[in-house]
Amino acid sequence: MSRIGKAPIPVPDKVTVSLDGLSVTVKGPKGELHRTLPDGVTISQDGNSLQVNPANGSRRSRERHGLSRTLVANMVEGVSKGYTRKLEIVGVGYRAAVQGTKLVVSAGYSHPVEMVPPEGISFSVENNTNVFVSGADKEVVGNEAAKVRAIRPPEPYKGKGIKYEGEKILRKAGKTGKK
Repeated sequence: MSRIGKAPIPVPDKVTVSLDGLSVTVKGPKGELHRTLPDGVTISQDGNSLQVNPANGSRRSRERHGLSRTLVANMVEGVSKGYTRKLEIVGVGYRAAVQGTKLVVSAGYSHPVEMVPPEGISFSVENNTNVFVSGADKEVVGNEAAKVRAIRPPEPYKGKGIKYEGEKILRKAGKTGKK
């Protein structure tokens, strides 16, 4: 049995959870999330906590036990606190700005790159070089942050590009001159 899956999921006071078989809907101050869990698990609610259990002792049930518990826990945390990913832009002339809801990134191309956020995601920029991707769904926040990073991934020689906060860039030595 999964060690992660055994732990109960605490539900804060501001959050309401509705269960319909394997369908889970979580509502909170940051929004509403819905997910259908995979077959092989059962979910039950006891007051202010949720418990995910394997439906039987099969390998498939045991494989999905911890995954399902983590998915539901991320939903509960997302609607109560939300998730944020920070990206840093490094390079001369590289900058970002928010126009309305769109993120506009100038990253050394002949044109600025515009990104329209999906529903439930918001962009914010601090000091023209720090981009924050925020939302309730951890998966979508991570995917949008990866799309922003993919505009100009960091290069290994000077470290220019868009990187996650705290990301270590493996640096390479450049060319050496003639002697």
